[in-house]
Amino acid sequence: MRNPYLFLIVFTSLILAIDFYAYRGIKKLSVNYGKLIKRIVFILFWIIPLILILGIILFGSINRSIDPAKFLTYFHFISGTFVLFYVPKLVFVIFNFFDDLVLLFKKLFTKKKVDLAEPDPNRTPITRGQFLNRVGIVMAGLPFLSIAYGIKWGRFNYTIRNHTLRFANLPKSFDGLRVVQISDFHLGSFLNKKEEVEEAVEFINEQEPDLLLFTGDFVNNVSSEIDLFMPALKKLKAKYGMYSIFGNHDYGDYVKWETPEKRQENIDRIIKLQEEAGFEILLNDSTKIELNGESINLVGVENWGLPPFPQYGDLNKALANVEKDSFKILMSHDPTHWDEQILEQTNIDLTLSGHTHGAQFGVEIPGWRWSPVSMRYKRWGGIYEEGKQYLNVNTGIGFIGFPGRVGMPPEISVIELRRSAGSGTV
Repeated sequence: MRNPYLFLIVFTSLILAIDFYAYRGIKKLSVNYGKLIKRIVFILFWIIPLILILGIILFGSINRSIDPAKFLTYFHFISGTFVLFYVPKLVFVIFNFFDDLVLLFKKLFTKKKVDLAEPDPNRTPITRGQFLNRVGIVMAGLPFLSIAYGIKWGRFNYTIRNHTLRFANLPKSFDGLRVVQISDFHLGSFLNKKEEVEEAVEFINEQEPDLLLFTGDFVNNVSSEIDLFMPALKKLKAKYGMYSIFGNHDYGDYVKWETPEKRQENIDRIIKLQEEAGFEILLNDSTKIELNGESINLVGVENWGLPPFPQYGDLNKALANVEKDSFKILMSHDPTHWDEQILEQTNIDLTLSGHTHGAQFGVEIPGWRWSPVSMRYKRWGGIYEEGKQYLNVNTGIGFIGFPGRVGMPPEISVIELRRSAGSGTV
């Protein structure tokens, strides 16, 4: 919504509707308690929506004066509070709503009078409504604890995902090449947590990458987000080089710049800082990695996504100096690019993407992995194989929008390239 006042009205109405319905259930749970306990429950319950609404009003009134490097940091306080308390409240409300549906059904379709009065505190047996509310409060506790964990620890629980991919056309000298992919740092979201970025760097270096490939979104908006973390980033290392591309956030398109020149200065500084950290930036460009007289091509495109995301990427330009039959690794931030322009339209062997974050929410059990982002992206996380072509979607090492990760830990992809058994000459 472009009208901030309309957004405030709609958002406030939404959370108050949830709160009034949830508090109705809380009252049923506390019916047997004394006045003091009920008063404490009342205060504790309503102080959260009060703080949240006041926070939104304050944020809205000062957002134009907030340093772009800190904008999403402040927003995370609001989004984190909202998700932490209102996802559990929605779960609790579902149980209340089910009880109301049963009462409505009985009222409409049975002749027996339904007693809608508050439960008698002197009665020992609990009513159906009390039972459902008790179950609801327990079930609501599960997402509350999961989200709290995701905010406090989950967003920094760096996870290594190992993959081995086999290619018939991989040059012999590159058999066993360790490609480490990271994506979506969103450094501004780390605020001042230098130690967490340092830990991520240590994890990456421990994988002993031959190639370290970063697939976009170094920042949320502006280059100054990088400054605090430069000492840590300069410790990154890879045997045959580190390469990077831009994601949709690296262009500063979500900031209102005074002039186009200011925007370009920001882009140039992001490139400069990444180069100082040891990365070579591939923006619609390619480079050749050579070993023992053999080579593979590494290709990088600028961001290319379906609307509303920008389409700065030019695959034809990036491939201009690449031999048609060579082994190719492509870095492209948005995985939709694979289906739209790469799969079956090129002979690119391996594409590396990021962007989705796995929604920073998910469920994973052996053999099955799900995230709500799967409703938006066909390819959202992990390895995808079609014919002789592969795509790996890294679900990101940072976070944005919500300051946590629940069931979708920050990821470092380690991809070992192997020659398949039928790869011709030995």
